[in-house]
Amino acid sequence: MAGPVVLRALQTLRPRCLTSATSGRFPAPVESVLRPASCVWYPPRRRSTPVRALHMCSALCAGHNKWSKVKHIKGPKDEARGRMFMKFGMLIKIAVKEGGSNPDMNLNLAHILEQCRSKNMPKVSIEAAIKSAEKAKPATQHTIEARGPGGCLLLIEVLTDNNSRCQQEIKRLLIRNGGMLSDGARHNFNKRGVVLVPGQNVSTERALELAIEAGAADVQETEDEEEQPVLQFICDMTDLKKVRASLEELGVQITSAGLEFVPRTFLSLDEGQLDAASALIEALNDYPDVVRVWDNIQADS
Repeated sequence: MAGPVVLRALQTLRPRCLTSATSGRFPAPVESVLRPASCVWYPPRRRSTPVRALHMCSALCAGHNKWSKVKHIKGPKDEARGRMFMKFGMLIKIAVKEGGSNPDMNLNLAHILEQCRSKNMPKVSIEAAIKSAEKAKPATQHTIEARGPGGCLLLIEVLTDNNSRCQQEIKRLLIRNGGMLSDGARHNFNKRGVVLVPGQNVSTERALELAIEAGAADVQETEDEEEQPVLQFICDMTDLKKVRASLEELGVQITSAGLEFVPRTFLSLDEGQLDAASALIEALNDYPDVVRVWDNIQADS
């Protein structure tokens, strides 16, 4: 038989490295013909770096990445959506504090509620925000002036029940992200009425015609948080309702209308400064007491 012949040959070549005998007709198992550690002719190679074992299983190699998609895509979107609704709740609280909880008698509240609906904020959340605003403990609203990376100017609107804590935290966030408090930044902004209109398929010439017909003082092209083009029709605060009504009569779809701080002059930043300024504004918006942040950064820089 071939098995015994091979076994005898191996025993002749390596007598010290095999087991003493095998039983039955079949050759010894594979393990029995391998050299034990004491019979290795050459010393084992030493590795300069440790060896890490690789463990694989079918579950890890199946390619299912649902959680990674949720974590990297859905998670940040849901988090941003929650922050947006929280900011709207703060705006509602400010509006109720200034003019009462009846939107028919409070134009600012009516505009904010319209923005909430345009962003699909649940009706239950809107009603809860109005009720909580009526029963909320006293809070103060004020605007903090600051300067950011590259010399950009910032207005930070806050609503807080602890002015000292809020001021210190805003100052800390500014310093950590390359900014500083700066008195006088407010002088570069005017509070104006702003009507937002979708900018798809609207040429610059047509936008100017609409602004003239509606009685707006200016129109600017920009993008919303979803990077969709929008048009800002800017007017005096007292003309906001009239301009909005005129645009609706002209068949224009209104996204939102409200009062905002509009820069008098804009500032262009290089790529590094723009990234740093974006990080600063994001950090400020993440702070719970911050309602909104206005800047004078050139949109197309």
